[in-house]
Amino acid sequence: MAVLVLLAALAALLPAVAAVAWLWDYIFLRLVWRPYTIGKELRAQGIHGPPYKLARGSNEDIKAMKEETDGLALDVHDHNYLQRIAPHYLRWRDQYGEPFLYWFGPKPRICIFDYELARQILSSKSGHFVKNDPPATLLDVVGKGLALLDGIDWVRHHRVIKPAFAMDKLKMMTTTMLACAQSMIKELENQACQNKNVEIEVDFNIQFRELTADVISHAAFGSSYRLGKEIFQTQHDLMAINLASLLDVQIPGLKYLPTEQNRRKWMLEKKLRSSLLQIIQQRLASTCSDNGNDLLGLMLESCVATEQGGKQGGLNMSIDEIIHECKMFFFAGHDTTSLLLTWAVFLLSAYPEWQERLRKEVFREIGRERPSADALSKLKEMTMVLLETLRLYGPALFMQRKPVTDITVGSTKLPKGVAVVIPIPIMHREKEVWGDDAGGFNPLRFENGVTRAGKVPHAMLAFSMGPRSCIDQDLAMLEAKATLALMLQKFSFTLSPGYVHAPADVFSLKPKFGLPVILRRLDGCS
Repeated sequence: MAVLVLLAALAALLPAVAAVAWLWDYIFLRLVWRPYTIGKELRAQGIHGPPYKLARGSNEDIKAMKEETDGLALDVHDHNYLQRIAPHYLRWRDQYGEPFLYWFGPKPRICIFDYELARQILSSKSGHFVKNDPPATLLDVVGKGLALLDGIDWVRHHRVIKPAFAMDKLKMMTTTMLACAQSMIKELENQACQNKNVEIEVDFNIQFRELTADVISHAAFGSSYRLGKEIFQTQHDLMAINLASLLDVQIPGLKYLPTEQNRRKWMLEKKLRSSLLQIIQQRLASTCSDNGNDLLGLMLESCVATEQGGKQGGLNMSIDEIIHECKMFFFAGHDTTSLLLTWAVFLLSAYPEWQERLRKEVFREIGRERPSADALSKLKEMTMVLLETLRLYGPALFMQRKPVTDITVGSTKLPKGVAVVIPIPIMHREKEVWGDDAGGFNPLRFENGVTRAGKVPHAMLAFSMGPRSCIDQDLAMLEAKATLALMLQKFSFTLSPGYVHAPADVFSLKPKFGLPVILRRLDGCS
């Protein structure tokens, strides 16, 4: 009997013991002891930064500095928007030197600016680094797909997905890309012809978002435009909710409370998953003997073959994994190309001499015909303009990696698990690497290729480098070329008087107030 009473007493104490253990781990170890020891270790190496604030880290300082510069508008020929998107990096670099240490909540971040360190982290020593843990809220939007996986899971997914982005497959997608772009161009032509001056104002931030939604829906997922657009809009709404609270102190358990914002977020997450399942189920219910050779088809082949006992050599993917990949590629495949086109049209509108130069190249190499993939490959000057666009206005802003064990990179000893931030837009403006005109628009720097554009061959970071470089970079470039070629054949374009140049960090680099452009038909209307 006494034993039973003792056991009952111990059982009653277990929740209290568990609570004490949790408080010790979360409050003391994570919020106090680890920041103290990491900070001390890095300061001993001469790496300094803003002081750590309990639980909040540097978040309040970042938010305050961004709010100070949020109203800053630039001249259209001023491409130094760093004060708008990264004032904290600029201030801390001046104050503490480089690299410096700051805190994302209780988590340490080391910001580097050295190309050799970046090369080692992303390429030669990439096996010792993994992607930094993304905020849980971000995973709700983009899923834990290929870009956020590591280790064996990354290898398995990469082997399934990579064939969808081989150049021969991309050339096959060109027909779809051109059909979607021609449909957009035709609609704009008709609208322009309704005006006496054959001009029309178009917000290309929206226009290209819809175009690339159409392309990725058809080319990669064999889906309808309606369903693809619904997915993109749901992701866009989810991202807006998550970004609004990104720098807030994360209170454990708060995300489970049925607040108005959480209920809306849960509804959007459910809607996103439901829409993706609808695409997958439609493909599985197809009467075709196979699932096709697009991205979704390749993923489903691995899943179906495994379920039926087929041999996939360890390359099987579950339905849940496919949903995560669909989230990732719907968002990234659409976002990258949409923003590349948006900023390219901005630059060609701001520099009409380059717009005319590209138009002459298009007529010289393609004429007025519909271009093929091979014809698009001949547009060398357009390639130069797109690369310069990516250098100045690349969608990706800050890459993060963390070492899986203590490691020395250069002369810096990086503790296990401490994230390293690589600020791409700042490094893309370093005069020591890109020359005195690093802040200006000069596509000719890419005249002899990417590796000779800067003073180091790995200066271009827009698509990263090494084994984890962006898998869909060729798709983005091909789609951008196809769209621009068709536009240049039909229209001239200038920035609207209402355009405000205010690039904004909204997970990727976007024009805060859109991109209103005046389109004018070259040939008038019949």
